[in-house]
Amino acid sequence: MNNEIPGPDRIRATVAEYLRRIEASSAAGIADLYTDTATVEDPVGSDVRTGRDEILPLYAGLEHSRNSTQLLTLRIAGNEAAFHFRVTSEVDGTEYVFEPIDVMTFADDGRIASMRAFWSASDTRSS
Repeated sequence: MNNEIPGPDRIRATVAEYLRRIEASSAAGIADLYTDTATVEDPVGSDVRTGRDEILPLYAGLEHSRNSTQLLTLRIAGNEAAFHFRVTSEVDGTEYVFEPIDVMTFADDGRIASMRAFWSASDTRSS
């Protein structure tokens, strides 16, 4: 890592790929977007996961659902981004809608160095 800041286009591309891999229900694919030493606090206030081996299980639940995503808003400043998005998941015939706000820091290669997800159980709807 050479401590350069990735440009906004690179960050935008990583966020888009993150959402695409959620839609693909690929826990390993999502984990691969993180640096080897990345940290994840999802949701904020929970234990911080460090490294891909700890991050991977967080996304494993996606592999048993059909998912679609929609980016609602994205703000980029320096090597950080905050974005609000919607995930619609179908699990065993029930549809769940979830709208977190993620705050990410990016390494110089555009991979995710840290992520904090702002949401609570009351932010999830089902039908």
